[in-house]
Amino acid sequence: QVQLVESGGDLVQPGNSLGLSCVASRTSTASFSLYTMRWYRQVPGKQRELVAGITSDGITNYADSVKGRFTISRDNAKNTVYLQMSSLKPEDTAVYYCNARYNLNYWGQGTQVTVSS
Repeated sequence: QVQLVESGGDLVQPGNSLGLSCVASRTSTASFSLYTMRWYRQVPGKQRELVAGITSDGITNYADSVKGRFTISRDNAKNTVYLQMSSLKPEDTAVYYCNARYNLNYWGQGTQVTVSS
């Protein structure tokens, strides 16, 4: 079973930048390259929402709320997907989850991002 481990969550001030990483283990690099990888986020009392995704072909998509500020990328040789976040806003505060999908669906445990002065 694929395991996803997110890292990089932190407390940052509004306007600052932060990078998240998600490493997949128990899967080969060849298999990882086939996964569509996504970042979601969730705040208490609200549904988990899609933030950004990247396909096996490198095609990306973003939620309207993060377009132009967040960038998703992947390094298949490292079984890793990244989320670079800039111009952070208080409303970006959430637990960020990594998701991998190829036939089956896998989730990480989440990493907390708090944007506050």
